[in-house]
Amino acid sequence: MPAVSLIRANSYDRQILQKSLESLIAPLGGMSAFVKKGDRVLLKPNLLTGSRPTKECVTRPELVYCVAKMVIEAGGKPFLGDSPAFGSAMGVAKANGYLPLLEELNLPVVEFQGKRYETVNDDFNHLRLCKEAMEADVVINLPKLKSHVQLTVTMGVKNLFGCVPGKMKAWWHMEAGKDSATFGEMLVETARTINPNLTILDGIIGHEGNGPSGGEPKFLGILGASSDVFALDRTIVEIINANPASVPTVVAAMKLGLCSNLEAIDFPLLQPESLKVWDWKLPEKMMPIDFGMPRVVKSAFKHLYIRFIKERFSIKASD
Repeated sequence: MPAVSLIRANSYDRQILQKSLESLIAPLGGMSAFVKKGDRVLLKPNLLTGSRPTKECVTRPELVYCVAKMVIEAGGKPFLGDSPAFGSAMGVAKANGYLPLLEELNLPVVEFQGKRYETVNDDFNHLRLCKEAMEADVVINLPKLKSHVQLTVTMGVKNLFGCVPGKMKAWWHMEAGKDSATFGEMLVETARTINPNLTILDGIIGHEGNGPSGGEPKFLGILGASSDVFALDRTIVEIINANPASVPTVVAAMKLGLCSNLEAIDFPLLQPESLKVWDWKLPEKMMPIDFGMPRVVKSAFKHLYIRFIKERFSIKASD
């Protein structure tokens, strides 16, 4: 039975947050249950954009700092990585105030590079994933809870799309077209292949409305953690009172038997009902996965993009 640990937390003050995080993962065995001495540990925050640093579009640097400290104390060697849709991981991190905390811990930032790995589902074997995530000893997934105009809500599973190298993200948006179900399945397969050891969701201040970058901050005062990213996402959907059937990643996970009903999840601390949020704002209007791009433009883009990908990654036509 998967366990999802939930607590109330109302501060990003590092000392207070450190204690909150220790309490959060204690029922899961503490950091030492996930990190052993000498482990190379990827910390994967949501580094969406550097253009709205006060709007809670990214995982808070204080949370990443505290988790990195816990990893170091457990004997691990943490490094931070992401593949933002726009800009570099370091550039987005700097814009969002990460630099002082990174320097304090001497925390390296890596720019993801792609490589092909076999996925569980053969239909997605042409998906390229970053080798930094696939070859790390431990992956700690650090999503920010946000509404999303294409997927309703973005949580732990969607955050792992950041482990697809930046240029490949656009290809997958085009590949899925307007089919959110296909896109949701791809995201679930990405998460299942990366298989994060631990996911800690930043829900102290979420981002509601027309996210992931539009919309506005909303204080929730919640932290959630689990070794099962699918169980955590299913729980968070319940907390914000969203319909699971409206979240493609949750639908895909349930279809594949990866996402349990709440009755099959162990909650060692708080129950979802005690954290219920009744006024969370979902997107006012949903957007197609391919951003509504006209067919002729989409066709031309895909043709050029396939050529670019083949040249960039030396993919043979028979691959």
